[in-house]
Amino acid sequence: MGLLSNKIERDALKPGDHIYSWRHSYIYSHHGIYVGEGNVIHFTRGPGQEVGTGTVLDRIYLSSSPSYVLDNPCPKCGDQSKLDGVISSCIDCFLSGGNLYLFEYGVTPALFLAKARGGTCTLALSDPPQDVIRRASYLLQNGFGVYDIFKNNCEDFAIYCKTGLLVFTNISVGRSGQAASYLAAATAVLASPLRFLTTSFSGLAAVGYGMYCVSRLVSDIGVRRDVKKVAVERLVAHSGSSSDEPEAVTETAHVTETAKEE
Repeated sequence: MGLLSNKIERDALKPGDHIYSWRHSYIYSHHGIYVGEGNVIHFTRGPGQEVGTGTVLDRIYLSSSPSYVLDNPCPKCGDQSKLDGVISSCIDCFLSGGNLYLFEYGVTPALFLAKARGGTCTLALSDPPQDVIRRASYLLQNGFGVYDIFKNNCEDFAIYCKTGLLVFTNISVGRSGQAASYLAAATAVLASPLRFLTTSFSGLAAVGYGMYCVSRLVSDIGVRRDVKKVAVERLVAHSGSSSDEPEAVTETAHVTETAKEE
């Protein structure tokens, strides 16, 4: 791992790793959990529905489902181009021709801010690999709810599998560092009253970058106060219920999944 890149070789992967690959000239990245034997569990939408914002972005982003050339599907996975939800793919289908990167956990605030692009690391600590794989495998069978680019996307899925943490308010973005970065950038450009303190270009740039860094940091899953540990069984049970209250999932979820099993 380096400051400028989280690129990793396949032979260095370990089961339970959170991996990602950049799509479409680094516009966004697709995330998943490596579960061993060359397989990745990840969360996606159907073709042409990856963003679903109702804006012009829908024309820019394409599905993160594996795509195939000349109707030649993967001999191991078959044709997954029309699948959505939580799916299991071989690592080649997951990467879809892109490079392989490792998402970092437990980084320091200094390293977090030094990596200016969101969606590459978090201050939150990862749970043991066996817990990560168990969550991912359970969600493969039971789903992860409705895909939402800002509150419930592929990065949110991978971070939940790694940490068991869920955001329980409805007024902000989810766990995704990518979504937080986009929001932070908008905040830096449009919402900073400090821009009136200087008229120089360098001063405006410094103020804007400072606002961007602060917004990213306070939105990180390892810093936020509006998160709780939620057992995967409770998460799935809540997603299938008629209740819309986040507290229904998290009211007794302060214990870890290991303690719950005991």
